[in-house]
Amino acid sequence: MDLQRYIEELRSLVNVDCGTQTPEGVARVAGIMASLWQREGWHTQQVDLGEKVGPGLFVTNQPEAERFDVLLVGHLDTVFPAGTAAERPMSEDETRLYGPGVSDMKSGLLNILWAMRGLEEEHKTRLAIAVAMNPDEETGSVYSHAWLGELAKRARCVLVCEAARADGSLVKARKGLAGYQLTFSSVAAHAGNDPQKGRSAINALANAIIAINGLTDWDRGTTLNVGVIQGGSAANVVADRATAELDVRFWDNDEYDRVHQALEALCRQGFAPEVTTTLTRVNHKPAMVASDATQELMQTVEAAGREEGIAISWQAVGGGSDANHTAALGIPTLDGLGPIGAGFHSPAEWLDKASIEPRVRLLKRLISML
Repeated sequence: MDLQRYIEELRSLVNVDCGTQTPEGVARVAGIMASLWQREGWHTQQVDLGEKVGPGLFVTNQPEAERFDVLLVGHLDTVFPAGTAAERPMSEDETRLYGPGVSDMKSGLLNILWAMRGLEEEHKTRLAIAVAMNPDEETGSVYSHAWLGELAKRARCVLVCEAARADGSLVKARKGLAGYQLTFSSVAAHAGNDPQKGRSAINALANAIIAINGLTDWDRGTTLNVGVIQGGSAANVVADRATAELDVRFWDNDEYDRVHQALEALCRQGFAPEVTTTLTRVNHKPAMVASDATQELMQTVEAAGREEGIAISWQAVGGGSDANHTAALGIPTLDGLGPIGAGFHSPAEWLDKASIEPRVRLLKRLISML
């Protein structure tokens, strides 16, 4: 393959600010990808998912198909704020490429394109192939998960092309995740003159953090993390309002039910006298568990690896992706079919250049074997 062409196409995607909260940038990336697919003769359609996010992009070789032999999934957005692309545009050294979203997951989007560019015509004719690129994966696919779910229900299997792990492993299972906001409402008072008349929302927040941490179960891999807190207006005011953002991770969906019910019970009970606690779940992805059908798909991937001389290994990972959603629908789903990368969500994010061509070959071979 023409690696330099791939890198230049990748540069055109990475050097666009396309954080989930920058819908105009996401739309620009969707437009670039649509143009690349149209040049290959594929049908493309931008999908309006609401004014709060950029568009989704749907691509297929058979627009009239009722069922798809495979649904390939990737996301258009990153976690980075506006201005990041200008601060650190894509760069490279002898072995790696760097930049915001270079491996999470602009390279995965391109790997799908390049695999389909090289797929033999007999397979393009034989197979109904769909590609879905969504604009809000990094914030839980709140606006796109229903769209992705409907496409997945029409597919025999789903391949998510997030980056392979740093050791080259593909992903067979992912932790589920849920995000919550807790709002504490109470009565303000002057901290010097009338402190007894106030009810501190910040005290309630502090008590809540301790209680919430108590729901963690390390043995079962269930973790709760209060990662953002805000509250109060001035040091001499008993705070009447505070908020906290909570992240929950779990391997077992039944275990999540335990945590969710416990959180609801704790918030109903409250964390300080006369302070009201409101719990709002803002996103949720069930755990991705390898079903029997998924394990059969894993065997096909391993056979494709043998054909291409690529060693295949598997990991279960803590981060969530759109694979969580599609696996929960009972659709055989695998992830990590992009090139090798790491440092996701950080300035150190990197992509292994030597892995690009083999992972394109692997994906192309896998599709041909479906």
